[in-house]
Amino acid sequence: MEMQNDFDRLLFFEHARKAAETTYTKDPFDAENLTRWGGALLELSQFQSVSESKKMISDAISKLEEALEVNPQKHDAIWCLGNAHTSNAFLTPDEDEAKVYFDKAAQCFQQAVDVDPENELYRKSYEVSSKAPELHAEIHKQGAMQQAMGPGPSTSTSTKGSKKKKSSDLKYDICGWVILAVGLVAWVGFAKSNAPPPPR
Repeated sequence: MEMQNDFDRLLFFEHARKAAETTYTKDPFDAENLTRWGGALLELSQFQSVSESKKMISDAISKLEEALEVNPQKHDAIWCLGNAHTSNAFLTPDEDEAKVYFDKAAQCFQQAVDVDPENELYRKSYEVSSKAPELHAEIHKQGAMQQAMGPGPSTSTSTKGSKKKKSSDLKYDICGWVILAVGLVAWVGFAKSNAPPPPR
């Protein structure tokens, strides 16, 4: 069932990307469309290899920055840009390099809150962004430990196992939350763009 949901999401966001690309040829200064395009690329990046994912995130950042050139106060584009920087950071193993992305993300989330202070999602994103570097270090430390240990049965004690499980659960909670939020923003934007015109 989960594979079907992933496949449906992949199709949905691929369709959104293609629709945004088509709309762009007609109107390259449509900030809403550029935001949808960036959001779709960000979602699609999750289905790629690390190198392809980084390239797609870079393309998403480019589209979101283009949207902000058209409308610097477009808070959903600012917030989405923060998510793109966060995604880039988690794909970057070097802590110093990742910190640069995390700092950019925090600035974007703060800017989104400044533009739309009532938005709970933006405020939560800003709060969580302060915990992201610590989570990044934990994830990459565990990955390095797993590579060093190689495959085989685990010899860890139950307290280490439960600590690892809590860390892993937190990672999936945060990643899942970010993915859901970006998906909702992109879906709402996509739905708005394909809605029939209001009756006159």
